Parts: sequence; structure tokens; C-alpha cells
Amino acid sequence: MREGENRRLFCFGLGYSARLLAQQLAAEGWQIAGTCRGDTSDPQACGYAMHRFDGTAPMDEPEQALSGVTHILSSVPPGADGDPVLACHASDIEKIESLEWIGYLSTTGVYGDRAGEWVDEDAELTPSGERGRRRVAAEAAWFALRTRAAVQSFRLAGIYGPGRSALDTVRQGRARRIVKPAQVFSRTHVDDIANVLRASITRPEPGTAYNVCDDEAAPPQDVIAFACDLLGVAPPPEIAFEDAELSDMAKSFYRDNKRVSNRRIKEALGVVLKWPNYRDALREMVR
Repeated sequence: MREGENRRLFCFGLGYSARLLAQQLAAEGWQIAGTCRGDTSDPQACGYAMHRFDGTAPMDEPEQALSGVTHILSSVPPGADGDPVLACHASDIEKIESLEWIGYLSTTGVYGDRAGEWVDEDAELTPSGERGRRRVAAEAAWFALRTRAAVQSFRLAGIYGPGRSALDTVRQGRARRIVKPAQVFSRTHVDDIANVLRASITRPEPGTAYNVCDDEAAPPQDVIAFACDLLGVAPPPEIAFEDAELSDMAKSFYRDNKRVSNRRIKEALGVVLKWPNYRDALREMVR
């Protein structure tokens, strides 16, 4: 990666997944700007140049906000009417002459249910719900941008990290061990999301999608039990999926059952995962 001088990252949605990358690049001299849905003086903005954007209308003075930007990262989810960033700012993005790299944060939900089998980036996209279908359409729209910048999609598995992990769920008294036979989920630590994005910035590959996940898909109840063991508390009782009172959103996650391959980020980008499994990561977070 080149030195940070004249490197400018603009994050549509400077939230949990994007913030660590922004912090790392800012420490190397990059200029960071981005959007938030509410107060642009939010302390979590870390002093970056922030612009209000809630997806319903363009942000103010987009040409000025995007002037000189070399890299764009979008973590804004699509809605019923499509990707709000592109709906409001596709033409503005296409006009940026300095733009080199675009990253779109998607999800592994684009693959749908695979009955616990492995899936990689060459698999057919067969989402099982409306949210997955919207993601497929959003990816296609980003790849269709008329720009010389390298556009990549990053299909994130279940995101966890400090303040957002099974440890926090247990500490807050919200943990449940819901058991659906043979159900597994893939996961990714926020540290490794940043690792993958940085590797892609170094080795841009236009039109490429990458799965971002660790090496081990695991049953969700096992993760909760392990977190309880680390914290020295009794695990909650197991609850059969059929008996669990879940929101429609929660039920939708259990609809898809697959093991996601991360071979491409390793072979094409040279990524070495900091946290290849949830156990190593949770042990370190307890420390």
C-alpha cells in the first residue's frame, strides 16, 4: 500500500465495519470522510469530515464532499427501492476523476440456503429472502458503474468484535442457545474485515467478489456455550428452534444454512486471518 499522502477514503456509512479501516488508514496519513444518518458531530466520527446522509435524499454539496476522493467504501444496505447510495449519488461517483478503488460491503446472504454445504464466490446466487435478493441487485448495480475505478464486492459473514460478540450477549443477559439440528453459521471478526479491505486496496481486481469469513462455520449454540465458559457462568438452557420465540428477522437468518469458503481472500489477496476461528478471538477479548 502506498503512503497515505493524497489518499482519500470516503465511507458511505461510517459504522462498525468501516470504522476500523478508517482508523488504520488515518494513522497512516490518509484523509477520511464519510456519512452518518444523524448528528455529524457524533464522537464516534473521530474528527473525520462527516456528512449527513440517511438514504432518502442526496447529501448536501456532493461534488465538494467527494472532491479528490481516491477510495470509496459503502456499507449502506439496499432498501425496497434499491441501493440508496447509487440512487442518490451514482452520477457523482462516476464523475470522480481521482477515484481508484470502490468497495461494497455485501453479505453471504446472496447465496441463500445450501443445506450446510460449502459455497464459494463462483456459486450461483440464489438468495432465499427479500433482503438477499436486494443485495444481489445492489452488487450488480455497483459493478455496473461507469467508472475506471476497480469495483469489488465483499460478502461478509456474521460480523463480531469488541462490543459486538457472544461475550457481550452473555454479559447483558440476552444469551439464548437455540438449537436447529445441523445448523451452522460462518462468522468474521471486524479485524479481518479491515485486513481484507486493506489487501484489496493493495491488489485491486475490478469486478471481483470476495467472501469474508473465518475458517470454521459453527452452530450458534456452541459459540454461546463457549462464551459462557470463558466468563465462568452457566450456559442458558437449550431451546429447540421450533419452540423459540424469534422475530421475523431472526428467523430469516436460520433459513440459510451453509459453510462459506474463504479460499479466494487467501489465494488472491494473500490474507492471513488474524482470527481464524471464534474461540481464539473470544479468548483474546476476555483477556
